[in-house]
Amino acid sequence: MIRSLRTALMVAAIALPLAACGGRSGGKAVAQSDLAASKVTTIGVNSYLWRASLDTLSFMPLLQTDSNGGVIVTDWYVNPQVPTERMKVTVSILDQDLRADAVRVAALREVNRGGQWVSAPVAASTTQKLEDVILTRARDLRRASIAG
Repeated sequence: MIRSLRTALMVAAIALPLAACGGRSGGKAVAQSDLAASKVTTIGVNSYLWRASLDTLSFMPLLQTDSNGGVIVTDWYVNPQVPTERMKVTVSILDQDLRADAVRVAALREVNRGGQWVSAPVAASTTQKLEDVILTRARDLRRASIAG
């Protein structure tokens, strides 16, 4: 009798925690498509934001990329239509979830004055537009992956 009681307690000790791992969360079924791809990949940040950032900055030379830390740093880029100005961009992905506050863009701008590159202000709308483009692209990538 003690042996069967001990066995029943061991089964209960194992089964109860596993019962909490059922397919329901807060009374709602968890859809299979809601699993974020970033949870399945080997990089440390949201894979949609990472890929969208690389796609968005593909016209600029990359200086450093760190997929685990979520940092992309470009080298100086000179627009051929405005050769007296150059830009350098840093994108930081801050989370594994696809959220608007999970991406930050910082930019440096320099203008050429008399053969010297001099720091110049960057319009706040420039970094905001880059963030918007990255987020839009990330959402498109996510939709495409869910659609199949």
